[in-house]
Amino acid sequence: MSGRSHLDWPFFEQHHRELTSQLEHWVRINLSRPHLENVDQACRDLVLSLGDAGWLRYAIAGVKYGGISAAIDTRAICLIREILARQSGLADFAFAMQGLGSGAISLFGSESQRANYLPKVAAGKAISAFALSEAQAGSDVAAMQCEAELAGDHYVLHGEKTWVSNGGIADFYVVFARTGEQPGSGGISAFIVDADNPGLRIAERIKVIAPHPLATLTLTHCRVHSSQRIGEAGQGFKIAMATLDVFRTSVAAAACGFARHALDEALQHVKQRKMFGKTLADFQLTQVKLAEMVTRIDSSALLIYRAAWQRDQGLPFTKEAAMAKMTATENAQQVIDAAVQLFGGLGVVSDTPVERLYREIRALRIYEGATEVQQLIIARALLNEAS
Repeated sequence: MSGRSHLDWPFFEQHHRELTSQLEHWVRINLSRPHLENVDQACRDLVLSLGDAGWLRYAIAGVKYGGISAAIDTRAICLIREILARQSGLADFAFAMQGLGSGAISLFGSESQRANYLPKVAAGKAISAFALSEAQAGSDVAAMQCEAELAGDHYVLHGEKTWVSNGGIADFYVVFARTGEQPGSGGISAFIVDADNPGLRIAERIKVIAPHPLATLTLTHCRVHSSQRIGEAGQGFKIAMATLDVFRTSVAAAACGFARHALDEALQHVKQRKMFGKTLADFQLTQVKLAEMVTRIDSSALLIYRAAWQRDQGLPFTKEAAMAKMTATENAQQVIDAAVQLFGGLGVVSDTPVERLYREIRALRIYEGATEVQQLIIARALLNEAS
């Protein structure tokens, strides 16, 4: 693959460069485009393949639980997502959701929770899911209505969760519900709910423009033993935000991977496309567009790997992660749109590479914090620093 000069930046160590080479080699040999006639099965197959090859170990914290190291290496998961997204949006999704779905357990889980769930996630033998959003509580997490009432040594959950990635194929869900210790965000707790719990039902499968498993869950008299609560009661908002903080930068990396793929396709096309006795690449307007595309990609990568490096160094990084997520997803949208324009009519033919990228990138500007939410995070951090 082209475009590896960023690996020479001081954000990386030698093992990151070796990881990149190994994964790119594996992708070329093993990762063909999945058959989307059965997205659920394609996703299951990808999770198992990524687990067998050891790549999912990077999404897990703790060597004894199947992880590659004691803590999640943010730069590594960003590199992995960028490389996978450059080849296959669904492969990137499969990797990312294993990390996000189990992230709360990696970061805050008890010894038994980590031992019971994380090794299977790392091996691709169990599929995880993160159930935070509700119909009226997306960006405003504190507005959630799903409730968990303590009854003896069990909690009883009632409510609905939606936009749940891996919904319908997951083996367990990390569900956030209101337990009422405090008003607002202070009264939320996190629970592990196994998919075979009789109180959990898949209410609806949601179809989106870039197909992947997505569902609405209904929880009715859903009994969960108190040992399945993650962390302390009332810590759920903190747990959710910490989990999202870890993986938010990797969303930006996936967007960068999509953008690199779009540039690859555009470069190949403009060098071959004949027009007015020249190639499309010979025209200055084309060259201007290419220059803008590659500059957007590099500026995104700088922000992504700065934020990832800061987290790995134990430095404050929430503002930097928000900057990376906002910039990389918005830039990728512009790069992919430019690629579609360079392809002309061919760019809007269904199921061609740039048309698929056009559909795949759109959701990244929304999930794990929409662009507008990232702007608020950045501005509030800036104002706090100024005061």
